[in-house]
Amino acid sequence: MRKMTRLSLVAGAAVAVIGGAMAAVPSSAAPGGGECTLHGQANFHPGPGATSAPFAYDFGGTLSNCGDSATGPSNFGKVTGTISAGQPLTIGGVTYQEPTPTGTGSCATGDTAGTAFVHWSDGTDTVIQYTTKSGAAGVVLQGSVLPSATLTNGTNSATITSTKYAGAGAAGVLAFEVANPQQCTAGGVTTAGIDGVTGLGSQ
Repeated sequence: MRKMTRLSLVAGAAVAVIGGAMAAVPSSAAPGGGECTLHGQANFHPGPGATSAPFAYDFGGTLSNCGDSATGPSNFGKVTGTISAGQPLTIGGVTYQEPTPTGTGSCATGDTAGTAFVHWSDGTDTVIQYTTKSGAAGVVLQGSVLPSATLTNGTNSATITSTKYAGAGAAGVLAFEVANPQQCTAGGVTTAGIDGVTGLGSQ
């Protein structure tokens, strides 16, 4: 793995060290891989507060400025995506519930795990199993692309197959942006913006 530097861009790859966890976001130069800018929002229920405790959340966002070495530099930024975890997902007119990500921690530090679903503008899909480790506003995400995931709504089921980046690793350097920091000491955070760089591919 490449030399790590805290929350910086080094040699075309975003790398981070938070709480002893290290991640290198696969760059667009990695074989069959790429990186994107992530912008979204997390909703906590209940949210992390001043002391460490279990919590759950969902999030949704967009992936843009994507570079993909599989399609070459001429296609940089042409493929975008939407990403979600723990939210309703409609497939073929039927609404399913994505698995709810969970974690333990506070506003200062925390660890979470979940499954995210990406639908790309070229019609492909990617299912990512991930973990996160946070320190203050910085978050390191690491994970891997699952072959598929099956969702149910009690009477129906639907399988989402990873038709893009199958078998790849995932990593991200993200920042949580709490609109009202006072919530950390008064009932817990309810929402937070998510911005950063995520990558899929080989490291």
